[in-house]
Amino acid sequence: MTLRNDLAFLYRDIAARGLIVGSSGNVSARTKRGGMVITPTGVSGAGVTPASLIEMDLDGTYHSQRQPSSEWEMHAAIYAQTPAAQVIVHTHSDYATALSCLNLPLPAFHYDIAQFGGADVRVAAYATFGTPEIARNAVKAIKGRTACLLANHGMICHAASVEAALLTAVRLEAMARQYMIARAAGDVRLLTAAEIEATITRYKTYGQRGQL
Repeated sequence: MTLRNDLAFLYRDIAARGLIVGSSGNVSARTKRGGMVITPTGVSGAGVTPASLIEMDLDGTYHSQRQPSSEWEMHAAIYAQTPAAQVIVHTHSDYATALSCLNLPLPAFHYDIAQFGGADVRVAAYATFGTPEIARNAVKAIKGRTACLLANHGMICHAASVEAALLTAVRLEAMARQYMIARAAGDVRLLTAAEIEATITRYKTYGQRGQL
């Protein structure tokens, strides 16, 4: 039950932080047998318990009276493409969603962008929620990154653990907020490719080994 407990806590935590309003988001974790455990559809943060989570295969097979999140295909597609992805968070957090509605990527305005895996956080092309098309678009946009925006929708990110996934989601929302504030104040100076590359190199030896 540890995985279920951790995942239910993650969902309730991101809801408490205001990254999810009502049931507008979902989280999942890869299982040892190659499937995933995911939040049910249409349930708010307080309503998610370890027992309410749904275990399913990546092809959509599940055995539960509850239905899984409508975005299960997007989670499954990312797990299939990205072996390093162990936990996925999808939210409609305010600033990330606002940026996605402008159809703007999150560029290298700050060196911390490199922590998402490259020089930007891309925007996936718009598609109706809960469809195979949005899953395909998300997979394309997040390739080589740990996060992407979903046009006119929100954001999705992945990490190697529950703790890291929470940090990635919180960091993405914070950086989207900072970028929107900077854009409102004037022209934003973006880092060069060389500056971002130097940051990526620096991060390889930054922090405590074996931790975030």
